[in-house]
Amino acid sequence: IYVLSKEEGGRHSPFFTGYRPQFYFRTTDITGTVELPAGTDMVKPGDNTKIIGELIHPIAMDEGLKL
Repeated sequence: IYVLSKEEGGRHSPFFTGYRPQFYFRTTDITGTVELPAGTDMVKPGDNTKIIGELIHPIAMDEGLKL
């Protein structure tokens, strides 16, 4: 993912494993938990990274759906 910077209308501060953002899928918004890759301590605004996101409830979605 690309984390928008403050100037781009995004985050003002870094986040870490365990961060619980809102994920938006079309018209659904749902809380999830973020796990960062091994060796990545934090992600700062403006960074690109891979994440594992786990939603707090299952939702229906199509393969390839963007968030």
